Amino acid sequence: MITPQSTGESTLICTKALHCKTALNFKPLTLDDIPALRPFFELSSCRTCDFTVGGTFMWIDYFDYSYCIYNDTLFIKGVTEDDVSRPAFSTPIGNMGLEESVALLKKYCHREKHDLIFSAVPDAYIPQFRNLGARNIKALDDWSDYLYDAHALATLRGKKLGKKRNHINRFISDNPEYDFRELTPEMRPYVKDFFLSIHLPISKPAIADIERSQVMKVLESPETYGFEGAVLSTPTDGIVAFTLGEIIGDTLYIHIEKMNHEISGAGETINKMFASMMLDRHPELLYINREEDVGDPRLRLAKKSYDPVALLTKYNVGF
Repeated sequence: MITPQSTGESTLICTKALHCKTALNFKPLTLDDIPALRPFFELSSCRTCDFTVGGTFMWIDYFDYSYCIYNDTLFIKGVTEDDVSRPAFSTPIGNMGLEESVALLKKYCHREKHDLIFSAVPDAYIPQFRNLGARNIKALDDWSDYLYDAHALATLRGKKLGKKRNHINRFISDNPEYDFRELTPEMRPYVKDFFLSIHLPISKPAIADIERSQVMKVLESPETYGFEGAVLSTPTDGIVAFTLGEIIGDTLYIHIEKMNHEISGAGETINKMFASMMLDRHPELLYINREEDVGDPRLRLAKKSYDPVALLTKYNVGF
């Protein structure tokens, strides 16, 4: 049985909802709700970034998230990933079965006078949704997560990753006195300055501007999100890359990774060194999720070049 943490004297479980006309009563999601939602995310075995603190709380405003915890089950309301004008729900997580959860949401949507749509639904749930009568199932190709073997990214062994090793060797050769270290509070102002100095490419997806704002918010207090991070710098150029990630179960989720693209090998170097650092800290890690490419051709090519072990497809599911 899930027992989400309490805030103040009152628990966030909607226990009184049993006596209300509508069982599900959603309220806006805020950073203060992270301790209550984290236990639910830890239940997910799908390894998609949508069931993480970063994948949810970094995008509260963009996806217009609100939530309710009812009968030890988490319900999140937002919009579809491919169309922010359509209300949608995340797949419920918790003690209730999917059939019962869907039934509750059907009643809620009937009252609110809009269709019941689930967005970012992992592959594993699709058969269950079909059995419950889902009539419209659409793959979200631009929103599939790239999943990698953690040890492969930490070592870059093998022919397929030979070019990555070469780029790192070039970086080390050009910058023999480089510095790689944990991102600590005293480094945040310098990391912010570095990040603001990075120019977004002309071909950037529209969501890039929104992500830029979210990254700045995270840099105010990464520990609020439970993130761990690292910074790569050189004596000549100062900070050349930084990254922040979150661990849930056996998976590291890379929510933020930024680098100076003019410094050859900076991206490959921080990718490998952070994977190695996190494996040393968390030997239980098996996978690294580097999230979606959101339809950006250059980002898609870069993610494929690291030889993912799986592409985690997600779907819109309508009733």
